[in-house]
Amino acid sequence: MIALFEDDRWRKLYPLSLSHPVWELRVGIFKIFEKYEKMVEKPALFTRKYLEDVAKERYPEYKINDYKVEDVVLVNSRVIPDDRFVKELKTLKTGEKIVQDGETLACRVKFPDRYFNQEGVFTGCDDSTPREFQGAKIFTYLYQLVHMNHAEIVKDSKFFKGGVRGRVYEGAHILGDVIIEEGATVYPGVVIDGLEGPVVIAKDAVIMPNATILGPSYIGEKSRIKVGAKIYEGTSIGPVCKIGGEVEETIIQGYSNKQHDGFLGHAYIGEWVNLGADTNNSDLKNNYSSVKIFIDGEWINTGEMFVGLMMGDHSKSGINTMFNTGSVVGFSSNIYGGDFPPKFIPSFAWGGSEGFVTYKFDKAVETARRVMGRRKVKLTEAYRRMMEKIYEITSDERDF
Repeated sequence: MIALFEDDRWRKLYPLSLSHPVWELRVGIFKIFEKYEKMVEKPALFTRKYLEDVAKERYPEYKINDYKVEDVVLVNSRVIPDDRFVKELKTLKTGEKIVQDGETLACRVKFPDRYFNQEGVFTGCDDSTPREFQGAKIFTYLYQLVHMNHAEIVKDSKFFKGGVRGRVYEGAHILGDVIIEEGATVYPGVVIDGLEGPVVIAKDAVIMPNATILGPSYIGEKSRIKVGAKIYEGTSIGPVCKIGGEVEETIIQGYSNKQHDGFLGHAYIGEWVNLGADTNNSDLKNNYSSVKIFIDGEWINTGEMFVGLMMGDHSKSGINTMFNTGSVVGFSSNIYGGDFPPKFIPSFAWGGSEGFVTYKFDKAVETARRVMGRRKVKLTEAYRRMMEKIYEITSDERDF
């Protein structure tokens, strides 16, 4: 059996990791744990204790935080599997671990409970014999997933049955490697260009008239691409989203809206996000230098020329909001007003360039309940407790 764990670097994956286990992050077409299920086997899952109840509600068919399993291969959720790494996992013996540049990628142990702290975070398997490995795709920050997304869409598309099984109206143009699943609808005037990479349109998705989608790209189940939208290569849109305007090299986890004009590029957007009309983010500095982002209390030089917006679950932007290159917005924040807001916006913040106040917790919960209810998703007591924990652990950010 394999089981995915989170180590202490989950904090570097702020803000998505506040409300998602690392193994739940989307890159390419699938979430990370789904990739392991496709390539190895259905994994058991370990997560932080405050996320456990929500994870069990969301994935009742999986073993979650089952510390009594025996003879298990513990795998770091920050490793994106490929054929070489999977082959290495299958040869791992009890008492061995796979390491790369000092980081533990996996270890095979008899009883896993002693390798986790009270918070449910993996602390290491120092009693295991190391086996060196090179070339594993391991990530530490969200922007790295964005830059991997192009190749991961190509890889993941191979798990789909090819061809067009949805409804494509006359006047739509389908070019190259395009997969349209059953129940999807493509309206006249649409151009789906799979000549430079695959495009996957998932079940019950709707592509409205005159939209253009360039591959490699993925449009998730029940998502709707609005009239005239421009979806460029390297974009993954999760389920139940409404997306318009111009989107490039971006990952949207799911259940989020960007319905109107405006540019979103090299971004990672969480769930239950709403970007108001003409919201734009910069993803390139005018001097073409590498972008710095503020994560886990420090400025990080990404070494990348293109880095856009990282926005956590339940955050919102008002009309005409402008986000600077490498902006980070926490969980359940509301941003509005003219001019550029700060590049780092804490969780549960309310305001803009002229300053912020704390978004009162009860009001944030009520808004989240209303937003989720519109998609027939219940905000459970477990979810409310998770929000309360996030409010608590991010309190030091809000020094307004």
